[in-house]
Amino acid sequence: MKVAIYGQYYHANTQESIEKLLEILSQKNVAVCVENDFFNIIKHESKSPSRLDDFETFETLDESFTLLISIGGDGTILRAITYVRDLSIPIVGINTGRLGFLATIQTNQIESAINDIINGHYKVSKRTLLSVETQPENSDLVDTNFALNEIAVSRKNTTSMITVETHLNDEYLTSYWADGLIVSTPTGSTGYSLSCGGPVIAPETDSFVLTPIAPHNLNARPLVIPDETKIQLKVSGREEHYLISLDSRIATLHNSTTVTIKKANFEIKMVELLQESFIDTLRKKMLWGEDKRN
Repeated sequence: MKVAIYGQYYHANTQESIEKLLEILSQKNVAVCVENDFFNIIKHESKSPSRLDDFETFETLDESFTLLISIGGDGTILRAITYVRDLSIPIVGINTGRLGFLATIQTNQIESAINDIINGHYKVSKRTLLSVETQPENSDLVDTNFALNEIAVSRKNTTSMITVETHLNDEYLTSYWADGLIVSTPTGSTGYSLSCGGPVIAPETDSFVLTPIAPHNLNARPLVIPDETKIQLKVSGREEHYLISLDSRIATLHNSTTVTIKKANFEIKMVELLQESFIDTLRKKMLWGEDKRN
């Protein structure tokens, strides 16, 4: 078994989790490779850096890897998919962040979770991604033109609204007067889209959702559409440029740019423990059922 480990930060509350994970994997005789930048952070912060000498590092992944373990929050997993891409390497997240809809293994579950995974006691949830193309082509969006949570267009360098002219399968839908527009996957429905009033969508649902950001046309509401839909956006406003974000990655586009968003041609595999479910995670994270009347 060959495992990749990825993280972005080394806070005090993650130190114990990282050391515990590395110790468990060493005891299980698992081949471990740590992402190069994260490895350097760990080595710099570790009280016993010599313990890390047995671990290899990676800058890119290949099909020889069995699993990627992300240490952090959901944002760390969103970064991790830029390494996994279309390699079909399953991802599991240890949650040292906050809410954690994707990173669902808590720090006190690390040992039992790793044992279950090594013994094959887990299930895989396949997650749909979005892909984007721009006309004219933008060099910042060529290499990593995909997103697991959402793709959003939003205003830049202005407090004024932008207009997002929207077509679905080449048919005009509407022009949103708003701060922007989010195109979300079911996975991303519990992220940015949710905070802007979008619906929660189960991960296995074959759909996307369009969620306007602070729309001025008050009758604008989130719209759920089939995930085979081609979405075309054209932005206009007082400024010449606007922002496009793919999960946490941001680029600047000129108003003359046309954005086309479609379902990506590959999926991401998320590891879930057998005792986990989306409904259970949703109930815990959203505090549903906490009302005393229940």
